[in-house]
Amino acid sequence: MLAVKVHKKEAEKTRRRLLELGVLAKGYSIKRKGEFVLFPVTEPVDGFELIEAEFERLEKRPHSYREVVDVPEEVKPLLPSSFDIIGDITIIELPEELMPYGRAIGEAILKVHRHIRAVFAKGSKVEGEYRVRELVHLAGEKRTETVHRENGIRLKLDVAKVYFSPRLATERMRIFRKTRPGEVVFDMFAGVGPYSILLAKKAGLVFAVDLNPWAVRYLEENVRLNKTNNVIPILGDVRKVAGKIKADRVIMNLPKFADHFLREALLSVKPGGVIHYYGFGPEENLFSEHEAKIMAVAKELGLSVEFLDQRKVRPYAPRQFNIAIDFRVG
Repeated sequence: MLAVKVHKKEAEKTRRRLLELGVLAKGYSIKRKGEFVLFPVTEPVDGFELIEAEFERLEKRPHSYREVVDVPEEVKPLLPSSFDIIGDITIIELPEELMPYGRAIGEAILKVHRHIRAVFAKGSKVEGEYRVRELVHLAGEKRTETVHRENGIRLKLDVAKVYFSPRLATERMRIFRKTRPGEVVFDMFAGVGPYSILLAKKAGLVFAVDLNPWAVRYLEENVRLNKTNNVIPILGDVRKVAGKIKADRVIMNLPKFADHFLREALLSVKPGGVIHYYGFGPEENLFSEHEAKIMAVAKELGLSVEFLDQRKVRPYAPRQFNIAIDFRVG
């Protein structure tokens, strides 16, 4: 095969030039020979030393596990196009028809995503007061503890013992950008601290509450891991804490039941403070029902509210969305 031969000191400059000319042969590995580097080319190039050489073909990396998975053709249309990656653990939702092929699917994910070490399938919906789900091991290591990185922070957690969604990373950064330096923040359902640890970079003080002892244990560890000294982890029912804290900003990340805790949130925010409320809404009526509940509770307490923002966060189920409503309390 035709090759360009250059001294290794000129290798990177030559590679860029060959790419610009469109003559660098794709699908072959570059060869090193002593002090020289050989580039495979598709045609002669003026100004370079040309020789004949043999090159190894590069293995073409698949872009999706669906390209390499070994399952019958009739079930391939059922293969999910996405899954959650938490640290080095993947959690995938499989329809019942695909569960018998779980191991093959897990092995395919490990093959394509080299940084993944363990693959699990969702065995149940998120349920119970700790918001956790049953997981079915498919492939890789049989462990559920990992360290997840997002938005410049590290979060240690056990995916089988605490609730965590990597799909909310963008939403968490949105709230971070709205947070003002020195604010007091009340994270009502803190989990392992994805909001609390991030907001602590700007806030003066963050009160982080959760009912799940495992979540608070990991929250405390994440405070140390991120060297954050202005987060106060609190284990317990948020109802017993509400009112004792007066915050500039309140996070209500409990979409299924946040409306049950509006009174607690409103009692805990300072006049002029902001509440970030999360819920689920049908496509045809995303916000109005939640806004009516917010206004009703505020009226009972003799407070006024000003709606600042409303947005779809992500799809939750067919024609259902996880929604966010930001409002100021007067």
